[in-house]
Amino acid sequence: MKPTKTYTPRWYNTYAIHFFRLILTKIMPTSWFRAPLPAVKDRNAVDGFFNLEIVSHCWGYSNMLTYQLSSFVNYPPTKCALTVTVFYAKEDTKSQAVVDFFSQKTVENVTWNFQALSKGKLFRRGIGRNIAARTTNADWLWFTDCDIIFHENCLDSLAEQLQGKQETLYYPRQERTTEMLEQDDPMLRQDSEPHLVNIDTEGFSLHSRDKAKGAFQIVHGDVARAIGYCEKLKMFQTEDDRWRKTYEDTAFKWLISSEGIPLEIDGVFQIRHVQKGRYTKDSSISRVRSKIRRLQE
Repeated sequence: MKPTKTYTPRWYNTYAIHFFRLILTKIMPTSWFRAPLPAVKDRNAVDGFFNLEIVSHCWGYSNMLTYQLSSFVNYPPTKCALTVTVFYAKEDTKSQAVVDFFSQKTVENVTWNFQALSKGKLFRRGIGRNIAARTTNADWLWFTDCDIIFHENCLDSLAEQLQGKQETLYYPRQERTTEMLEQDDPMLRQDSEPHLVNIDTEGFSLHSRDKAKGAFQIVHGDVARAIGYCEKLKMFQTEDDRWRKTYEDTAFKWLISSEGIPLEIDGVFQIRHVQKGRYTKDSSISRVRSKIRRLQE
């Protein structure tokens, strides 16, 4: 099936998203905005070794991407075949260097699927996620972000948990996170040459999750292929001139009428950081967002 069509950016797109979030989702039926969901009983239930695809985006986060891709080399799965899909833009030369480095690594049960997009398409995360959803051959997809680390036993425990499952959406019940790190923290350094890295797990604390937010959406492959990812919501398939706040995560959960079901998954780690890579360094919006994140911390 062909990937989602994208559109010329429109100044009113941001207003359309807020109108959709605040008004339309309260009064409109989800069936108007997606294809029918496959019946649960008709979905494939994996039994044994299966195919998993993890999908992330990267813009200005080459240091985070290095941690994530290293985790697949350091702790590759033995109970599933993994496709690692990363959407990035060639203009982000540091991320390009990381992609080039890992593309030379041969890892058992791991297939690299690095896809360069135009900046306009990359900046609207729903576009890449929809491409992955519509074209995947996997039994399950994990839509994530590049600051998530899949540490020891993460993928194998996930494979065990997904045996026989047929519901639409799952998420890890727990994750381990850092404190909110400043840009000069040693963990966030950006070395001149990409190389394998690992984390000191002692620097992370355990937290529980109550729903499948953003980087923690594990979606059944039959559902993904059937409805895509916010495919019929034009505002989430429209190219943009900068990275936008990712409201499509909430829209997707609205479309499938689910906040997700928790799974007991080991080794899910997240690097939390004050400065957002999607904002221009030292810009006014960057400073404001950084202050907000500190207050939230």
